[in-house]
Amino acid sequence: MTERFFRLIVGALLLAFLYFDVHAAISGLIGVLVLEALSNYRVPLLISRLRSGRPEFGDSSELIPAAHYARIPFDAERAWRLSVAVMLAVTLYVFPEQLWFFPWFMGFAIFGAGLSGVCPVLISLKLVGFR
Repeated sequence: MTERFFRLIVGALLLAFLYFDVHAAISGLIGVLVLEALSNYRVPLLISRLRSGRPEFGDSSELIPAAHYARIPFDAERAWRLSVAVMLAVTLYVFPEQLWFFPWFMGFAIFGAGLSGVCPVLISLKLVGFR
């Protein structure tokens, strides 16, 4: 499983959970993203290790030549997971009436990033200096 396919699954699950208004499942998705961000045990790496014995790495590091000159010793995928979880938690539980459209926007953006392989948030995190 690649990181691209993982983003596709996360986006599709988020859109489905929002459509059926299942806040407990969204909370579980937020919990999985936070757990992955804090522990660095990512679902795509674990699944690829179970399937083949060796991890498949993401394909987004070739998009930016500056990704090899990381200034911040923190993985961009981990920062992406943490930022998605924080933004979902804030928009769903702190400001649900004012920012009702933002989780939908995030779901479509993450789903589109999974389809196209280009995630603007991940690219910008790498440009900022994350590894």
